Amino acid sequence: MKSITINGSKREHVGKVAAKALRNAGKVPCVIYGGEKPLHFSADELSFSKLVYTADAHTVVIAFEDGNKIDAVLQDIQFHPVSDKILHIDLFQLHEGKEINMIIPVKVQGTAPGVRDSGGLLYRNKRKLTIRALPKNLPDFLLADISTLNLNDSITVDDLSEETFKILHPDNQVVCQVKMSRASMSIEEDVEDEELEEGEEGAEGAEGTEGGAEGAKPAAEGGPDGKKPEDGSDGKKPEGGGEAKSKG
Repeated sequence: MKSITINGSKREHVGKVAAKALRNAGKVPCVIYGGEKPLHFSADELSFSKLVYTADAHTVVIAFEDGNKIDAVLQDIQFHPVSDKILHIDLFQLHEGKEINMIIPVKVQGTAPGVRDSGGLLYRNKRKLTIRALPKNLPDFLLADISTLNLNDSITVDDLSEETFKILHPDNQVVCQVKMSRASMSIEEDVEDEELEEGEEGAEGAEGTEGGAEGAKPAAEGGPDGKKPEDGSDGKKPEGGGEAKSKG
């Protein structure tokens, strides 16, 4: 991992008054933890710019006026709520044979076929991951190769794991994935709805045609209006027409 060197001066006085005086002079009060006892020092605010205002992870070497140097990593930082000026920085000392937890950025490499050819979108679920490793094995970043991702494919924590460090997240944690965009999903749903409506309209038309053919049969058997004639053709004798009796 890349390292940044910062020149520091040990603080003789601590407290709110001394810290305020340092800030007014353009310096940042800092503390290094992880040693025999906390070490208080100060450094120019501008010297922290490459360490703080970047997405990359770095270790830091604090070089003191007496020639002593301490390797450390950024642990915590406080900003002014209005001006965003750095108010205070906590660092943690590194020891060669002792593992340390550190947040490492995730970078992507390549072009996903699911994005290029199928209109999908790349979702970055985790842009940073916490790992545990010896100081010498700390990576600058974790690389996610997306050049083989099709639609609905994903890269998980397990795909980024290496023997030199341990990622402190579940193995099935999704880091990035290719999914269909919401706009494409809406278009597909609209097309499916239109096809379904067309199919239903066709089925209703076919049912109407069959009903019309069945209704035509009674009309053909009877009169034009489908009713039977009233002239006695139904086999019944006409009313009032009895047989004549012979007179004796």
